[in-house]
Amino acid sequence: RARGVRYLHNDIDRRPEGEEEAQRCRDNGWDIDDMEELKRWRDQEPVNAHSHLISMMIGSSECIPVVEGEMVIGQWQSVLMIDLDGPRTRTVGVQLMGFG
Repeated sequence: RARGVRYLHNDIDRRPEGEEEAQRCRDNGWDIDDMEELKRWRDQEPVNAHSHLISMMIGSSECIPVVEGEMVIGQWQSVLMIDLDGPRTRTVGVQLMGFG
C-alpha cells in the first residue's frame, strides 16, 4: 500500500475514508449517511473507473480561437461534450480571454 493510504482499490467496503471523502460524496449527491444509499455508491464506484481513464485520454478542456465573434474551426469540425459517467446534470464552464 502507498504511504498514507489505508485501503487498496478494491477495498470499497472501507470507503469513504474520512470526513473529507465523505463530504465529497455528499456534495456529489450521494446520501452516504443512509446505509442503502451508501451500498449503492459502493456498488457503482468500481464500475466508473473507465470514465476516469477515458477522460485522461481525451482530455477535459479545449482552446478554440474566436475571431469577430465566431469560433475558428474547420468545416467538418464541431465542439462536443462527452458524458462518460452519466447521464446526470452537468455544468459546463466557458472562459473567454482576449485583448482589444
